Amino acid sequence: TQIRRCEQIHARLIKTGFIQNSNLTTRIVLAFAASRRPYLAEFARCVFQNYHSCSFAHGEVEDPFLWNAVIKSHSHGVDPKRALIWFCLMLENGVSVDKFSLSLVLKACSRLGFVQEGMQIHGFLRKTGIWSDLFLQNCLIGLYLKCGCLGFARQIFDRMPQRDSVSYNSMIDGYVKCGLIGSARELFDLMPKEMKNLISWNSMISGYAQTSDGVNIASKLFAEMPEKDLISWNSLIDGYVKHGRMEDAKDLFYVMPRRDVVTWATMIDGYAKLGFVHKAKTLFDQMPHRDVVAYNSMMAGYVQNKYHMEALEIFNNMEKDSHLSPDETTLVIVLSAIAQLGRLSKAMSMNKYIVEKSFPLGGKLGVALIDMHSKCGSIQQAISVFEGIKNKSIDHWNAMIGGLAIHGHGELAFDMLMQIERCSIKPDDITFIGVLNACSHSGLVKEGLLSFELMRRKHKIEPRLQHYGCIVDILSRSGSIELAKHLIEDMPMEPNDVIWRTFLIACRNRKEFEIGELVAKHLILQAGYNPSSYVLLSNMYASLGMWKDVRRVRMMMKQRKLHKIPGCSWIELDGNVHEFFVDSNTL
Repeated sequence: TQIRRCEQIHARLIKTGFIQNSNLTTRIVLAFAASRRPYLAEFARCVFQNYHSCSFAHGEVEDPFLWNAVIKSHSHGVDPKRALIWFCLMLENGVSVDKFSLSLVLKACSRLGFVQEGMQIHGFLRKTGIWSDLFLQNCLIGLYLKCGCLGFARQIFDRMPQRDSVSYNSMIDGYVKCGLIGSARELFDLMPKEMKNLISWNSMISGYAQTSDGVNIASKLFAEMPEKDLISWNSLIDGYVKHGRMEDAKDLFYVMPRRDVVTWATMIDGYAKLGFVHKAKTLFDQMPHRDVVAYNSMMAGYVQNKYHMEALEIFNNMEKDSHLSPDETTLVIVLSAIAQLGRLSKAMSMNKYIVEKSFPLGGKLGVALIDMHSKCGSIQQAISVFEGIKNKSIDHWNAMIGGLAIHGHGELAFDMLMQIERCSIKPDDITFIGVLNACSHSGLVKEGLLSFELMRRKHKIEPRLQHYGCIVDILSRSGSIELAKHLIEDMPMEPNDVIWRTFLIACRNRKEFEIGELVAKHLILQAGYNPSSYVLLSNMYASLGMWKDVRRVRMMMKQRKLHKIPGCSWIELDGNVHEFFVDSNTL
């Protein structure tokens, strides 16, 4: 291996005595410390540690140049925390630090979000003779902004004896990212004209484009820009798309001097979100070059608009494009499409593909895989995937609980909640929606009520409408009509038509005619164009032989041109999914 070769070279240098040549070791450190190959960077650090870090004479102040190279390899590498360790060793060994040493360690603090350590460096900097250095003060502003300390960053900015475009742009960008566009505009207007550059203008356009009220201001700034780059055009197009102004986005799109994949993907996404999926596909077909982002945008657009088969066709086309490999986002979209189609054979082949390609399942992909198997009817496969994931997040638990709920395994779902409690994992509101739903489908009244109390009292999660809906369903199914009625009346928010219909079904099943009739009439007034409320009331009247009232309700439906939505089922046969309705004679 490459690491083994480095070790052999190191051994050869020791054996020949060349390792004692400081010029050679210096060249090794400088050549390899910044290498993108981890084994070379580690080799350079090893050489430095063994032959340079403690080699200078007593009383001599060593040049920090090599130290900075090693610190940079950590501050810009995979383990920025080690940059802090080397910086401390520098100070302990009496090595003179310069502005580059300090900037590198501030960079490491920024990447790690270490605000306390950053403040210590800030305090150390105040004691040195280079405190007023513009470059270092900009580094401090960057540190505090990255750590969310906007006030500290502004204090440094206000006290700076001199500022440059980096100072202004950093503060403007910080304000924009915090949603304080007014403060950003104030600084932008104060900024000397000669300092304003593309970064300044683009930050302001991007900030204003985030709000519907600000898009017109962004457009005005765009028109005033002395020069524009691709980011300027894409920022304004993105603003138009976010707020549904596709005609404005289209006008800008067609006058752009140059477009990139981001431009095309933004337009495709905009059309798809408004339901114009065919326009999105037309743009997609016109793209001169497509990358994974473009394919993902088109597939996501199809899935959002329930064109699941078409999304899978795009994925198949992408696979044929030999130079492209799907990423995690691609697979999450594909798994979502398969889950909605319920195609078990396709689910199994995608599972095999993911395993063969060694995609990690610790993030969204694992969640999507569990969800897909559950919705395709293979709960055992979902459990197998879940158990194979080592570092599970609460999203993995939620997906598994939701799958168990779909399959009516209420006791297993409740047991999973107990496991979450034992493992000291913090559940969220979605966890309890899944558990309550599972308890509802399985008739677990005691467990459902216990889960509801755990959520409110122990985890301090404020119940949402869905949680109340599940509890109403649990009580209604168990025959506790009065308790369900009181819960609906005491809810802190207005119950929706789903909760009322759940209660109405229970009233019908339990022959609570008087309460049911009042609820049905309330529903018809509240959601006058939902046919299910009329059908439920009509069925209640029919069960009691009140045919005159049945005809009256059906006449109301006819006058309002409402039709009962027929029952529908899917079946997979020979790899194809067939859909059929009530009274269908063939598949």
